[in-house]
Amino acid sequence: GCVAPIQSRQPAFRAAPHWVPLAPPAPREFRAAWVATVANIDWPSRKGLTSAQQQAEMHAMLDHAAALGLNAIILQVRTSADALYASALEPWSEYLTGTQGQAPEPPYDPLALWIAEAHRRGLELHAWFNPFRARQSKSQSRPSSQHVSVAHPEWVKTYGDQLWIDPGEPAAADHTLAVFADVLQRYDVDGIHIDDYFYPYPITQGDNPKMEVDFPDQPAWQRYLDAGGTLVRDDWRRNNVDALIERIYRSIGQTKPWVRFGISPFGLGRPELRPQDIRGFSQYHKLYADVERWLQEGWLDYLVPQLYWAIDTREQAFGVLLDYWHSQNVRNRHVWAGMFTSRIAATEDGSPKAWSPGEIINQVALVRDRAPESGHVHFSMVALHTNRQGVSDKLQMLSYQNPAVVPATPWLSAEPLGPVQVRLVALSPGHAQLSLLSTAIGWMRWIVWLRYGATWKLMVVSQDKVPLAMHADGEMLNALVVSGLDRVGNESPRRGYRVEGAL
Repeated sequence: GCVAPIQSRQPAFRAAPHWVPLAPPAPREFRAAWVATVANIDWPSRKGLTSAQQQAEMHAMLDHAAALGLNAIILQVRTSADALYASALEPWSEYLTGTQGQAPEPPYDPLALWIAEAHRRGLELHAWFNPFRARQSKSQSRPSSQHVSVAHPEWVKTYGDQLWIDPGEPAAADHTLAVFADVLQRYDVDGIHIDDYFYPYPITQGDNPKMEVDFPDQPAWQRYLDAGGTLVRDDWRRNNVDALIERIYRSIGQTKPWVRFGISPFGLGRPELRPQDIRGFSQYHKLYADVERWLQEGWLDYLVPQLYWAIDTREQAFGVLLDYWHSQNVRNRHVWAGMFTSRIAATEDGSPKAWSPGEIINQVALVRDRAPESGHVHFSMVALHTNRQGVSDKLQMLSYQNPAVVPATPWLSAEPLGPVQVRLVALSPGHAQLSLLSTAIGWMRWIVWLRYGATWKLMVVSQDKVPLAMHADGEMLNALVVSGLDRVGNESPRRGYRVEGAL
């Protein structure tokens, strides 16, 4: 005998504009984690994994990020003039296969897959580049013939146990810019991101901590002077960095105006501008990074200062520094806190330097209190993915109970969204499928408010077919309010619907 199919009554589903103002606004917060590939910090977990193993780790990491309630990933795609994607400009990174210049086997494009899989889960994917480092101290592979240290040794300086591209070499700056432009044009990234390494962190001579080794940029400096340059050397170095920052920002705006440019500098500002009691390293004087100027000029869309200290650290107090960077933000760009989540030890070892998960929970709460609807970024994904001392469980329970939408970036332009088309179809008793259609091209996200009884529940989805439960907490689904999000986070006009009829 054949089994008769279950007859599900189609829900009565009709437009109900009066529901639109009753659904709450969607909560806004940037919730992200950095995925560091340098030295295999986060991904892949070690060199030489097969393509299938690398991809399995990626899927697991993205599943965890989505389940936790994050809405963005910042993936390191250029650690040291190398590439975690198929590039004609730079060699494959050694952190994939163990050999610089060697493609994954069997071949695939890690960045393309990270983007596709992040988007499938509703996560933004920002591509993170290191602009000037050419070889990291833990690097072991011989440089490939395509690497800048071999192809253009005149741009590259040895500094301590690292190699560094000289920011004062105009052709080297052009090459770095070409790398950014190449990724921007070929990949559907949501952001372009750089970190705190401009000129290298200073090293000292021998055992003398006071004797810093100057960066060996004499040839470029001499050429600048010979051409009639008038800046003193420190200002010239800052000018080299400023020029690259401005060029990256302008080039993104001309190529894909919806892609955001983010910078994650060291967390302390210029000494003469710092709040009272704040002490420590000056990136303005040592890395030649004039971050306050970048904010004043508006050469970025978001700033993620690395506030890698505890709330009660007096000379680098987390909250005081957060307020400082907001006070410098005269153009009203995004300022999101960079948090040192990896300071949580894998086990409670009683080490005075290790943090408990409570420190991160408290930092999230402090950011929300001081700067509502801003956001934060965890360094790094491995601490969340391995759930160190239960930090992910605690974040899920205490900080991320509800989804959040990435804050809008209204000064950028995106394709306008037409109204969202909605259909609701019964699947089986108690279950239906919501179909969402938009005229927009490319990746889409939707905000869906479901009303069960008198309670609204929020979903942020990136699939155009969404399974829905017709009942929750003993109440029936009676209304839906739906809108779309454009690529810079603006919400389209909402549409309201009444749902009737048990399924």
